[in-house]
Amino acid sequence: MNISTFQEKILEFIRGINQRRLILGLSLVIGLLSGLAAILLKNLTHFVEHKSISLLLGDSSELSFLLPLAGVFITMVFVKYLVKQDIGHGVSKILFSISKRKGHMKVHNTWSSMLASSLTVGLGGSVGLEAPIVLTGSSIGSNIGRLLKLNYKTVVLLIGCGAAGAISGIFKAPIAALIFAFEVLMLDLTTWSIVPLLIASVTAAIVSSFLLGEEVVFSFTISEPFAMESLPFYLLLGVFTGLVSLYFTRTSMWVEGSMGKIKNDLARTLVGGFLLCLLIFLMPHLFGEGYTTLTTLLSGQSDALFNRTLFEGIIENNSYFIVVFFLMLIIFKVIAMALTTGSGGVGGIFAPALFVGGMAGATLSKAVNLFTPAGISENNFALVGMAGVMAGVMHAPLTAIFLIAEITGGYTLFIPLIVTATLSYVTILAFERQSIYTMRLAKRGELMTHHKDKNVLVMLSVEDVLEKDFKKVGGDGHLGDLVKAISKSKRNLFPVVNDDKELLGIISLDDVRDIIFHTELYEKTTINEIMHLPPAIIRNDEKMERVLEMFEETGAWNLPVTKDGKYLGFISRSKIFSSYRKLLREFSDD
Repeated sequence: MNISTFQEKILEFIRGINQRRLILGLSLVIGLLSGLAAILLKNLTHFVEHKSISLLLGDSSELSFLLPLAGVFITMVFVKYLVKQDIGHGVSKILFSISKRKGHMKVHNTWSSMLASSLTVGLGGSVGLEAPIVLTGSSIGSNIGRLLKLNYKTVVLLIGCGAAGAISGIFKAPIAALIFAFEVLMLDLTTWSIVPLLIASVTAAIVSSFLLGEEVVFSFTISEPFAMESLPFYLLLGVFTGLVSLYFTRTSMWVEGSMGKIKNDLARTLVGGFLLCLLIFLMPHLFGEGYTTLTTLLSGQSDALFNRTLFEGIIENNSYFIVVFFLMLIIFKVIAMALTTGSGGVGGIFAPALFVGGMAGATLSKAVNLFTPAGISENNFALVGMAGVMAGVMHAPLTAIFLIAEITGGYTLFIPLIVTATLSYVTILAFERQSIYTMRLAKRGELMTHHKDKNVLVMLSVEDVLEKDFKKVGGDGHLGDLVKAISKSKRNLFPVVNDDKELLGIISLDDVRDIIFHTELYEKTTINEIMHLPPAIIRNDEKMERVLEMFEETGAWNLPVTKDGKYLGFISRSKIFSSYRKLLREFSDD
């Protein structure tokens, strides 16, 4: 028995297992692999970070602010010449694969984003590791589902298991990881589908705990209880973090868009990398993910944040400068993050959102304590601020609430977390209807939602329903040529094209029914006299929602499709509805 036959028998045996039992087993495997991937990424980044100074700078550690330029350059070369595919914006990539690729993700996504992000972050890029590891976990789930030839809905569920396992493996927060899969990836959950997601997230958390002990990327134990008299200030924090989230979203999009206008990859990397290094030279806390800075902040050592910076010494004479300094960190962390990704680095917005949120909470609480006798808890406000900015930027208030609750070891701040995260989300919704993850996809009409009907339309493309078995006639022909085409066709529509295959018009059988048997007209009547323009022409890249609108507006049953003016085929209402029903059944199949 050769290897391929053996593999086929193994796959046949696996596919023969009861569907639900198979999914439960696969969710366990995916949770295990995602948890191991999270640990591998964490250690790989740690290795790069601690070896980079000695390898690249030798004894010149004071030049470490130049490392991010090396990081984005090496990452750009790796992605451009080895991976040869954009792997940035991991969560957006997952959403796109669910929407337009039937959940299929490239095999290299199981490792490429891990390696690229460890180079970027380990060498000081101002981004996070969470999105790359979520892309890795989701790709593991996608490729397992694809290998076993499972249906679309099951593959998407396995993608969610991978994402949940990745988040849980990094933060040891299985409930937040489960909610992330539902809220951010917008999975259409049923009561039963929650079970495999829970299995994957809990498995990853156990693997992470077993191999790393209590160590996580970020954790904090609350020492001050929630004071009800501080509630009005938490309301204010909700609005403030909502506005900060708006700044975060729009600024990062603008900076990345500006960097994208530099078409030469090397020039873009050098410009963005140099600006990033300049920001880190001025504000060293922008180096890397920023969790070390958050830990220092929450330990009550705000003064220590000024050590070894250009601002050291100012704090001794002006305590109000702390508020200004924190505001500067908020402003420039977003720019540094966008410069990192815009210049060729690979990383996510998860860690920067937590960093900016922590600084936003600390800024507001310090300002309140400086100007009023309220005496509110700066640590608690920093923690709740993280949830506020995460809820606003990601449009995921539940994920934000439960993540902060889980990484702080309890639900002491549950009320202020709910209040602040909800208000932040409501505030940014007044300005931005889409999250930073979904903005680009929504503009292109490629975003999945919790609305099944719309999801099916998003998945359908013009190519999926295109029919090409229509006999063409030349624009310079005669009625006789049309009659010959009619005799060989089972259709009652005939596209008229020229030598360059450009669509000139169409002819229906009804147009010639009363002259088709008048043979004396075969050479006298030209195609040009018979044909007419179609009521509408569909482009090959038209969104299906717009296609349905065109059918509704024209009342037609068939419409021609062109690409750059050249004829491709026809789309019929019946083919659309048939494909729609088939996809809807697959969507709803439990």
